[in-house]
Amino acid sequence: MITLRKSADRGHANYGWLDTRYTFSFADYYDPAHMGFRALRVINEDVVGPGAGFPTHGHRDMEIVTYVLSGAIEHKDSLGTGAILKVGELQRMSAGRGVQHSEFNPSKSEPLHLLQIWLLPEARGLAPEYEQRAFPEQDRRNKLGLLAARGGRDGALNIHQDVAIYAALLDKGVTVKHSLAPGRHAWLQLARGKVKLNNVELSAGDGASVSGEAQLEVVASADAEFLLFDLA
Repeated sequence: MITLRKSADRGHANYGWLDTRYTFSFADYYDPAHMGFRALRVINEDVVGPGAGFPTHGHRDMEIVTYVLSGAIEHKDSLGTGAILKVGELQRMSAGRGVQHSEFNPSKSEPLHLLQIWLLPEARGLAPEYEQRAFPEQDRRNKLGLLAARGGRDGALNIHQDVAIYAALLDKGVTVKHSLAPGRHAWLQLARGKVKLNNVELSAGDGASVSGEAQLEVVASADAEFLLFDLA
């Protein structure tokens, strides 16, 4: 079964410096029908204005993943990390027992466009961690490239949860396939373009949950970029 979550149906807030859309309930947006999917708790699509951002704030017991669509984000945290995250890189922060961090758009002229993703960890009270890595475009061009997984297998970032996160940049007309093991589920979040997921049409900003399907087939109706989560 595939359940479509249309872009226009997401929560929305515009603070001037931040224009954000919430796939699941977050902050002042609350929808009891959309509290997350499996371990996936948050997918926020944020556009942050030049020089703006999130001042220092705290998190606990959450796996936080940042995927940049355009621009760059400057990250600082209480672990001593200071880093710039750009397109083609992925950031993972395990909040664990507690961490303070800030995130800003360092550009004085260009907006920052990103996906902010939270996953529930498999255990509470883990040691806080930060990890960042660049993934060459050729590893995602017209194929599914593994970005993060439990144990950090095959060069991916390590996630403290039974999940695998893939990304793909598809040219129009290209098809990619992904098999789901028995009992597994998936979520596809389309960042750009148009695709068909097992003949279900998605446009930019749409998401879809998948349960009870053994095989996923994604066909690009236009040039497209998406994330695919394989979940327990």
